[in-house]
Amino acid sequence: MKAIDLSIPLGIGTPAWPTYEPLQVKYFKRLAPNGANGQLVTHSNHVGTHLDGEIHFYTPGRDIASLPMDYLMHEGVVVDLSDAVGDYDVYTSKMVEDRVEVKEGDILIVSTGYHRYGWDQPGADEVRYMVKHPGPDREFAEWAKKKKLRWIGIDCGSMDHPMNTKVRDWMPRQADECDAHFKKKYGKGLTEIFTDDKYQLMHLEMFNHSIVHAECVGGDIDLLLNQRATIGVFPWRFVDGESSLARVVAFVEDDRYEALMQKKAKCKLTKFGDVSIADNPWLAEEARKK
Repeated sequence: MKAIDLSIPLGIGTPAWPTYEPLQVKYFKRLAPNGANGQLVTHSNHVGTHLDGEIHFYTPGRDIASLPMDYLMHEGVVVDLSDAVGDYDVYTSKMVEDRVEVKEGDILIVSTGYHRYGWDQPGADEVRYMVKHPGPDREFAEWAKKKKLRWIGIDCGSMDHPMNTKVRDWMPRQADECDAHFKKKYGKGLTEIFTDDKYQLMHLEMFNHSIVHAECVGGDIDLLLNQRATIGVFPWRFVDGESSLARVVAFVEDDRYEALMQKKAKCKLTKFGDVSIADNPWLAEEARKK
């Protein structure tokens, strides 16, 4: 088995979720005269690729350290919805099941295509990545619970639609854009689609069912669009942790890995060595043909 990294690079340029503490790094000692370099790191748990834990929103839930390895690592599937959704759109379970088979108990990674706007990408756009990405409605959440999904990954700032979070209040200009978009596309305004009883439903209505989220997934996700693999998320063994920085990894057989690396060798890459979907649109098109 070989590993394919589905995590985004973490550095001081990596944006945290809006209003959360970003990564800060400083040296507290250097090789001269101490004989070793040492750093102090400060950050919230919601910067870069991270796992939202149950107690992030559900007081009696499990902390990060309590999540068993069989839960964190299991068979799963990556679905590509980039051909179906754009700014502010709402995606559905049907969109997922039209593209891949989702089995009961799977891990599901959703690729909206918005990782192309991540800070490490040539087309980086932090506002689009955090504030304009697509998201689901309650129908999707109910479907996920019926499927008994272990956890869900998403390739942008949040598993919830951004305008079903506090972002709606913090970014009023974008909220107005979303409202106009909803009325044109869905025939209802923002407050009609995301009513108060649905507020942040992908967190508030899921974590009490032990379905949590890995957010800001990326890395070489484009090599695995609409494909199955063994998938793992590896947070700290964080006692009392409400969430945690994490590494998301897909594991494939050696021969499949070699074939994927041959494909990657033909791709344009980001400065950190990951596939850049913006420069390789044929990858997504190839995935849709599967």
